[in-house]
Amino acid sequence: MTASQDSAAPSPLRIDTFTVTAETDSSAGSQLSHWFEAVRFGFHEARTEPEDLATYVEAFSSDSRTLWGAYDESSGAHAWDPGIPVATYATMVNSLNVGNGRLIDAHQITAVTVRPTHRRRGLLRTMMTSDLQGAASRGLSIAALTASEATIYGRFGFGAATFTRNIEVDVKERFALRTSAYGVTHVVASTAAVELSQQIFERFHRDTTGSIARQFTYPQRAAGLWGEERPTEDKTVRVAVHYDNDGQPDGFVSYKFAGWGTTPYTMKIVDLVATSAAAYLELWRYLGSIDLVQRITFDLAPVDDPLPWALQDRRCYKLTGDEDVLWLRILDPVAALESRGYQGSGTVTVTVDIVDPLGYASGKFRLTAENGVGSVTRLNDDADTAVLMDVTALGSMYLGGVPAQVLAAAGQISEQGAGGEGSVAILDRIFQTPTAPYCITHF
Repeated sequence: MTASQDSAAPSPLRIDTFTVTAETDSSAGSQLSHWFEAVRFGFHEARTEPEDLATYVEAFSSDSRTLWGAYDESSGAHAWDPGIPVATYATMVNSLNVGNGRLIDAHQITAVTVRPTHRRRGLLRTMMTSDLQGAASRGLSIAALTASEATIYGRFGFGAATFTRNIEVDVKERFALRTSAYGVTHVVASTAAVELSQQIFERFHRDTTGSIARQFTYPQRAAGLWGEERPTEDKTVRVAVHYDNDGQPDGFVSYKFAGWGTTPYTMKIVDLVATSAAAYLELWRYLGSIDLVQRITFDLAPVDDPLPWALQDRRCYKLTGDEDVLWLRILDPVAALESRGYQGSGTVTVTVDIVDPLGYASGKFRLTAENGVGSVTRLNDDADTAVLMDVTALGSMYLGGVPAQVLAAAGQISEQGAGGEGSVAILDRIFQTPTAPYCITHF
């Protein structure tokens, strides 16, 4: 998602919302077609092909998306069609894995754009605050987004919560794995890949803290039936599926060749989902066996990646960057914290004072984690608390992706009062997870 910053008072420009259903008008000049024009302008993409709109209706209807548009009908005589919004915004709801296999509904925000001619008129703030209020009133405890611009969403209470690595793997002669091979890998047809990728992802999603359920487009792109720019077949995409010793599919990878003009000769991973570390490594064994390829690139490798440690020569593995993926905004701290899965046995308790400029999560709370279950009590406003934190810190810490002590060092969490000493370390005990949260879904 992208957006221009805007900090001024809300603009009087008209803001409309509409849902996408199977009956939504997909003709050229419709409200939906105009909305797509604005989104593609904001993301620097080519204009929408009219014949693609019906396919987008199918996708957005399946996702139950709500679309927002801000309209300015006072433009000059030669300005762009006033039916094309000057700002866009969209939402949907999907499940989020919050630990111990627990799935909760998350309010997802996407397709945020503001035209450069309409910056600093409060359009983003108006849409965002109105939408968050609506989500909170419907009982949703968490909002989520993936951000193209990291400077925008902190002021709305979002904190970066999951992270991935960009890697390059040398698959020339020295590439080899230490692990013994198991199961079998098959290249599959694109028509079969849709269902197989969905089946495998569902298992991954149930087992992976930080995973968020995927929208309609994902299995289509994984299978190559949708390209990166249009919902038309990308015939350069290939798909391989790994099957365990019982013949059950437990991982898939889709990939495409970067072209003979790129050196070293490179294969780019489009999507890779594995339900176990063993399946993950078997997919890499397959990738490392592809002829005429010298390098594999993957932009969504896990932070806790077993691959370099499974390689005979770990110097084949090169980290080229890291990215934040999922940003979380806590709307209801009681519901969110009680929904989360916790680790360990015994009882750990801490009191926190959450500061939220928008007011949704503000207050003082006692959090107790006991044998994997969390309970939260709201305290009186005059109660003493051991920890003071910003709501953005809570979003970053919620899935265990960012330690409380790191956030404390960054000034987002502080111990306070006579009983505060050591409370940040207690927070880390409460929020610890056995592995880093892992989200491989952008939206």
